[in-house]
Formats: sequence, structure tokens, C-alpha cells
Amino acid sequence: MPAERVDTAAPVAALVVAAGRGLRAGFEAPKQYRLLGGSPVLRQALAPFLATPEVGRIAVVIGAGDEARYADAVAGLGDARIVPPTMGGETRQDSVRLGLEALAAQGFRGTVLVHDAARPFLTEQLVRSAVTAIGDATVAAIPVLPVTDTIKRLDDTGRIAETPPRDRLVSVQTPQAFAFEPLLATHRKAAAEGRAGFTDDAALMEWAGHPVATFAGEPANMKLTHPEDFARAEAPGPPPLVVRVSTGYDVHAFGEGDHVWLGGVRVAHDRGVLAHSDGDVALHALTDALLGALAEGDIGTHFPPSDPQWRGAASHRFLAFAVERVRSRGGRIDFLDLTLICEAPKIGPHREAIRATIAAVAGLHLDQVAIKATTSERLGFTGRKEGLAALATATIRLPEPPAPPRSP
Repeated sequence: MPAERVDTAAPVAALVVAAGRGLRAGFEAPKQYRLLGGSPVLRQALAPFLATPEVGRIAVVIGAGDEARYADAVAGLGDARIVPPTMGGETRQDSVRLGLEALAAQGFRGTVLVHDAARPFLTEQLVRSAVTAIGDATVAAIPVLPVTDTIKRLDDTGRIAETPPRDRLVSVQTPQAFAFEPLLATHRKAAAEGRAGFTDDAALMEWAGHPVATFAGEPANMKLTHPEDFARAEAPGPPPLVVRVSTGYDVHAFGEGDHVWLGGVRVAHDRGVLAHSDGDVALHALTDALLGALAEGDIGTHFPPSDPQWRGAASHRFLAFAVERVRSRGGRIDFLDLTLICEAPKIGPHREAIRATIAAVAGLHLDQVAIKATTSERLGFTGRKEGLAALATATIRLPEPPAPPRSP
């Protein structure tokens, strides 16, 4: 079906679903009202929306009989953007529909962010990412994370039926962003046809034929479901993270060809590059910057040009390896900065595609990736159009290492 056009200037509402009973969490009261670090889970889930000025209205769907618990959870917030709560239904799907109907009755139109109250660890940045994910011709966008475990599908007997390719799988989070009217229409259609059992609103939109876009989620944005989830959330935090900054540099000479690869994007050009892999100077420099921040050598250490398996290899594999090395050591990438140096091709027309590709490979938000381009004023090998170069800077955080032993 053709994609609907969305008004990006329309208001934004957060719809926080807190009507579940949370029986798997093993508590007498619903888990969204349990204290975590001295504050109710629901209150913590609301905080990032309250901290985001773009969110103009916050509606909460609660369970029958939870009115007093809800009042205690939001006591003292004093924010006029929080509208009176709506009573939920028997299922999450029912509760979301009832919340949407309440917003519609208030005359709301625009973008709605649907969030589960049992995810209290989202950040203001994730809320902003959800808001900006809805743009022209986008009616649904959801936060996702790459799957690191191998996933198996079972048959009816409990035996392995299939091992789906891991690189095409993601885990899904909330808040999920939607154009309000298409989402409400889809919920009404499902209710009228007796279609139930959808585990999130994205699945409902898929069923109705709407395309669903994705944006980077946050590893810390876990859902509190079982008692061990609360135990993990209440456990002492990880060791402090220390900042490391490192640079990477790469250069390739031009050769025969009709394109170059830059940041994972194929850019038409009257020359190619001389390289063992695909010769992507941008991704090579970024890979070296990350490996340098880890003090784990450089790209040639892990992917030597003498090894024939890397001949013609796509360089996003090298960057993905370095990204995984950061995460395997309990670290996080804060920012990637890249400067491309060449007389040609022109970088400007491809800048945003390069940023988006690097962000996707690294699992970062778009505003965590910067791309700049410059010429060398016709000086040196780049000025003579003999090749191109890239300079990258990576800012990461790693767990603070233990103090070195004292010398005797």
C-alpha cells in the first residue's frame, strides 16, 4: 500500500501502558508500582518523557483497582502534560486501543510513542530518537538491537526446526513511534475483526500492511519481567567507565575502476582504488580508531592483507568486528568522527548516507556519527588526485581497569 504522509510538525504524545498485572515478576502488587532504588518503576518510566520538551502530552493506561497505586506513583510530579489515566482492558492490545481512544476523544492528532511501563531504563535520547524517527512517508518506527545469540526455531515436538541467519534478526523495544491516526485505525480494525494476540503495536501495523522502520535501541532499556530482572536491576552497578580517545588513518591510491567505497556507500567515480579488500578508507580509519582505543593493534593485525580470505572483503565486516570488541569488554562507543580528504569524488551528496550506514553498523544514533570532508588545496598526493585519505577519531568508554601492582 502507498505510505501515508506524516506531518512532522504535529504534536507528540506518550502513551505509557501500565495496566498489566505482572504476575511473572512474583510480587503481590503489579510490578510497575514496585519500588526500584526508592522510586516506583512507573515513575522512572515517565521521567524521560517528562524531560523531553518535544513530548506535549503523557497518557498512562492503568489497571482496574490501581487508582491509588497510580496516584502514589505520580505524586508530586506536578506536570500539566500528564493527563488523567485511562482504564485498560484484558490484554495489552486492548489497553493500547483504549488509551488511543482516550487521546482521540481529547482531540489529539500527531505522533504517539507507545511505551511499556515495565521498561524504566530508557533515556531522554531514546525518546528523542523515537520522535525524530517519524518523518515524511513513515507511519511506524521501532527501536531495535542486533541479536548476539544464535536463535533456533522449534517444531511442535520441541526439536530444532530452523536456525535463522542472525544478521537479519533484531530484538525489539519500546517506545515505538507511530502516526496516531493510522495506528488508531489499525487497532479499531483488529478489534472489529476479532484479531488478538499481537505482542506489540508494530506487529499490528505489519498485519495491516504498513511498513515499519527501525532505529537504534539501547542495551540498558531492558524489560522487567521476572524476579531475577529486578534482582539484576538492584544489584550494584558495573565498574566506572573511563573515557578513551584514539585516532585512525587510512589512505588508498586510485586505480582502474568506476567507483569507490566510502563509509559502506558505493560512490560513482571515474577511478577505483588499489586495495586488498574493497578499499573503504573511511571504514578502515574508523576500525583502526576503535582498535587503538582498545589497545588491540590495528586492522592489519586482525585482517592481514596476506590472508586471501579478505581479498575484496566488504569493510563493514572490519568495523563490525571492532564494535563488537568494544562491547565484549563491557564498553560503549560515545562518538565517531570522520574526515575524508580528497579532491574528488564530492562527499556532500553522500554524507547522510555514509553517516546512516556507519551508525547502523556501529549500533549508534545518527547524532553520534560526524562526517566532514576537505580537499588538500591541490597539494600532495590527494591534491594531485592520486588517491584519497581518511582520518577518524573514536571516543569510547571502558570499565576502569584494576590498579597495577606496586613494584617492590
